[in-house]
Amino acid sequence: MYLVEPAHRPSRRAPLVWAIGAAIPWLFLMVAQTVWFVIDGMDGRYGWAHLLLAAGTVVGIVVFVFVVPVWRYRVHRWDVDPTAVYTRSGWLVQERRIAPISRVQTVDTYRGPLDRVFGLANVTVTTASSAGAVRIVALDSEVADRVVAQLTDIAALGAEDAT
Repeated sequence: MYLVEPAHRPSRRAPLVWAIGAAIPWLFLMVAQTVWFVIDGMDGRYGWAHLLLAAGTVVGIVVFVFVVPVWRYRVHRWDVDPTAVYTRSGWLVQERRIAPISRVQTVDTYRGPLDRVFGLANVTVTTASSAGAVRIVALDSEVADRVVAQLTDIAALGAEDAT
């Protein structure tokens, strides 16, 4: 088996879904900070802490809502051929995974609430590996269905036990 650079990107909607998913916890933090500010007031004894926490929140929002989704989209790749499933993922720490078709045990799809709203799905390929499942994230639902069908067909042709 040779090292293949995965060719396919996630859906073009993936960065938006990742950004919205990242924004939700930051929204709760902003609400909590606003409540604390209203209760304590800027002239209270923790005025410096309000400013420091607000600055940290702004930096966090910029990084995790605007930068990370775009970076992840540039890094994430996947591919499937008759011999293996290939993925590349991560943003700060990047990981490449290769799952030989002969080791595939199950192929599943997952659609969370945001995925369903934006028509996306994630494919999980479970193998007989201690490293865990290989995940292809943020695919258009139709593409995910085709990948699952393709993997099922390829694995059936191999007719090998994946244990």
